[in-house]
Amino acid sequence: MKIALISENSQCSKNELIYNALSEVAGEYGHSVLNFGTYGPEDETQLTYVQAGLLTAILLNTKTVDFVVTGCGTGEGACLAANSFPNVLCGHIVDPSDGYMFMQINDGNAVSFPFAKGFGWGADLNLKYTFREMFAHPAGNGYPKERVESEQRNKKVLDEVKRVTHQDMLYIVKHLDKEFLKHTISGKNFKQLFLENCDNSKLSEYIKSLIK
Repeated sequence: MKIALISENSQCSKNELIYNALSEVAGEYGHSVLNFGTYGPEDETQLTYVQAGLLTAILLNTKTVDFVVTGCGTGEGACLAANSFPNVLCGHIVDPSDGYMFMQINDGNAVSFPFAKGFGWGADLNLKYTFREMFAHPAGNGYPKERVESEQRNKKVLDEVKRVTHQDMLYIVKHLDKEFLKHTISGKNFKQLFLENCDNSKLSEYIKSLIK
């Protein structure tokens, strides 16, 4: 599985810490991590939480990655932004039990962390423990076990609801403010990581046309 890390600008000074924790745990389970920034306060491309949500959707809808880890100060803004797009199911994650239950019950493809609120002593350990609970087990197996059938049924219903209530991602990017969109995909490593991993869909081709 390919996992993207996207850091919102207010918490970008923690990008390296988060990347190291995520890479350590992901590597234990055979996953790889692609770091899309924001890499630090000096980085030319500073992503807002709204842009973190948009970039999450672009990466998932082009199959550039299979999963996204993002966040902001409280984790709420990036979570709301990500869930406003099609084919993104993002959970707000604070601790290991959140991570485990979100993956087992909701079987999502993105998570948003609070990287300021409550992010103090031992935060790196909390991240590692949470990532382990997320990735150590096959997703979608339910919790508690007696609720598996209904939880899996509800996940399918939610996926169908989102399919009906959301516009196609290609339509969305074509109707967004072009400067907002171009800034979102202007990170110094975006072009290389995107071109090496995206699929050959119409959405991918449209994004490619903007980064030439």
